[in-house]
Amino acid sequence: MLLPETLRVHNKNEFQFHYIYFLPWKDHMVESIRNNGGKVTCVAASNNIVLMTRILKVKDYILKNNIQLIHAHLPWAGILARLVGKWCNVPVIYTEHNKQERYHQATRIMNLAALNLASRVIAVSDDVRNSIVRNKRRLTVPITTILNCVNTEHFTKDVAKITDIRKTLGIPEDALIVGTIAVFRVQKRLDVWMEVAHKIMNEVANVHFVIVGDGPLKDDLIRKRKNMGMEGRIHMPGLETEIRPYLQCFDVFMMSSIFEGLPVALLEAMSMGCPVIATDAGGIGEVIRDNTDGLLCSTEKPEMLVNLAAGLLKDKEGRMAFGQRARKRVQENFSMKVMVDQLENIYRDCVNANDRGPRETSKNH
Repeated sequence: MLLPETLRVHNKNEFQFHYIYFLPWKDHMVESIRNNGGKVTCVAASNNIVLMTRILKVKDYILKNNIQLIHAHLPWAGILARLVGKWCNVPVIYTEHNKQERYHQATRIMNLAALNLASRVIAVSDDVRNSIVRNKRRLTVPITTILNCVNTEHFTKDVAKITDIRKTLGIPEDALIVGTIAVFRVQKRLDVWMEVAHKIMNEVANVHFVIVGDGPLKDDLIRKRKNMGMEGRIHMPGLETEIRPYLQCFDVFMMSSIFEGLPVALLEAMSMGCPVIATDAGGIGEVIRDNTDGLLCSTEKPEMLVNLAAGLLKDKEGRMAFGQRARKRVQENFSMKVMVDQLENIYRDCVNANDRGPRETSKNH
């Protein structure tokens, strides 16, 4: 969601944005990006090895469209982008979203080996930045932390839409809802999330749970839900490009991650005034001040989420207070305008240093 949301705020009179993606089935953001003025192209690849064979197609696209700057996300797209940038004499910015220790060994080695080919490296949290510095001893390019942010004007409550999601999912209007939005990957520990949900249900009678998203662990999670007898209480609507209606109906937003960069879904939930309980994984602890903007527990003790959730669910005034402070926190410190201004300053610096004429930006992910 970060790509279309930043595009809403970017200065499109000064910059033109092209987006290249490689996995054809990951097209759920295409319409939103195009609606916000981006040009989107799929250079189809079925996996990371095939992705690297698309270097000539990406090179031809860069030259044909007179791209003056490449901004790449994710390791293998970033490696390809840095090689293309070197070949075409186009500066490349690479944004790192995760700690190096969390990547597969081959991915980590290749990513770090090509890192100095970038013109600038951006880390989404200090935790991610420290991981790069720790693992790339001879980093020769500037590295900057730019925290993920959220469009606080776009992510705001609209009470009239709350009932719609409850009707769609078959959740009673008077039920409490604990929810999350995530890619179904190991780092999110959604199996643990479900176990925590089951224990919360034993503490709070009238509560339902919603997991919005999709991913490689989907079948495992559906099986686990069935085995736990929670099919009527844990709702899994699938991948949604419009998540605001879900965030509006959550009484508590809960994350059980074992590691994180800086999750955008967390910021979006906070912007919607949703009270948050989470593990203190990665950048989460850089956003949430425990017992002020939300409630945190150690990644090593996710079972503590049960008591944190039960306490909030039984305390309506406490939920409202945490939700108000969460929105204020992102408004003051994680506004999308702040992030976009920082990015555009880096874009200008890199283009001017390369002296390549009109500014155009390609984003690979």
